[in-house]
Amino acid sequence: MALPGIVFLIVGLLASVGLHELGHLIPAKRFGVKVSQYFIGFGPTLWSRKSRGTEYGIKAIPLGGYVRIAGMLAPGRPDRVRVRRNGTVTLAEEARQASAEELAPSEQSQAFWRLNPARRLVVMFGGPVMNLVLAGACLAIVLGVIGQATPSNQVSAVVPCATDTGTCEEDATVSPASAAGIQVGDVIVSWNGEKMALWSDVQRAIASGGTRTATVVVERGGQDVTLSVTPILLERTVYDASGNPVTDSAGNTTTQETPYVGISPAYTNVRQPLTAVPGTLWSLTVATARVIAELPQQLWTTTASLFTGASRDANGVVGVVGVADLAGRITSTDAASYSTSARIGDLFSLLASLNISLFVFNLIPLLPLDGGHIAGAIFEAVRRNWAKMRGKADPGPVDMARLMPLSYAVALAFIVMTVILVIADIVNPAF
Repeated sequence: MALPGIVFLIVGLLASVGLHELGHLIPAKRFGVKVSQYFIGFGPTLWSRKSRGTEYGIKAIPLGGYVRIAGMLAPGRPDRVRVRRNGTVTLAEEARQASAEELAPSEQSQAFWRLNPARRLVVMFGGPVMNLVLAGACLAIVLGVIGQATPSNQVSAVVPCATDTGTCEEDATVSPASAAGIQVGDVIVSWNGEKMALWSDVQRAIASGGTRTATVVVERGGQDVTLSVTPILLERTVYDASGNPVTDSAGNTTTQETPYVGISPAYTNVRQPLTAVPGTLWSLTVATARVIAELPQQLWTTTASLFTGASRDANGVVGVVGVADLAGRITSTDAASYSTSARIGDLFSLLASLNISLFVFNLIPLLPLDGGHIAGAIFEAVRRNWAKMRGKADPGPVDMARLMPLSYAVALAFIVMTVILVIADIVNPAF
């Protein structure tokens, strides 16, 4: 059933958003900033309770959450532009006024903008860091408790015919594995006298042996069985490290002749030490950052695919519908070899990837993202220190409200991106 996977995803996302917002709330309250609301979800309020000046609650639409930190924007300089030439109030001034109205006259000292840059950095970094910590916890469960699916030296499938696809076409040659009598469930003990402990050992032995006949010992039913296997050269598709077919400049799939036997490995879960988590977390974070750096190009390609019908990159950007579809497939795929533990591991891996995406995405230095406020705090610290070094007067807080037009443009771009990805996930799924 797909429903358990989708429910897991929704609960996991709500937990991720809730912890993200807690990462902002806890240090903000610790530093004396007024935090008026902390809500999971949007829309009508289902339940709420007020404690120590903050209203905590749950809303009807489980598509995110928010924490309302008062006084995010500084009032600006006295000579700031307040109205346009047509007499209307500027977007920046509207934002300043709204920020100021969140605090009563007696609460002005509790404004976020009054914190020094170092404390503002702690508050704004708190959210993304919580996502990174949650991603690490998910990976610890996958690697240290469930184990990482690793191809073993046991045979899970024997291809009947020697073709690139493995399907038997007219007059197709019998595969070397089938001709030699290799059976599903056989454990490959040795290949030409060399011990085989991992699937990578088997692959290396086949590649290095070429088309010479090999003496292969397999364990079958508790007994060793000796077989003779003669690999053949087969023109096969070349795949990159991500498992995608390699193409040339003309877009044609690249192939090359390689020694071929016609067997596939069974997978087994191998637990990793917790020391493997930081390296895996770093690798996934770097890979995610690369995808986000290519976001404009990815969106353009995705939009074009809606009109051309071209296949989408499974390793590229997808929307919430695509992620939900993937979660549903994890629990609904009908395969005897796909164990419950493997499904749970894949669900936690998916949740880890989502939290890494939230971590990286929120660090983009643009308002209204956390990264925009982080960049503002860093700029303010540099500007103040530079003025101090030169013996100049303190220039005061950065007027972030001046960036409100850009903030609205970024928010609109995010909405457009979300709509495009939702449509693409429905019309032209990546998976």
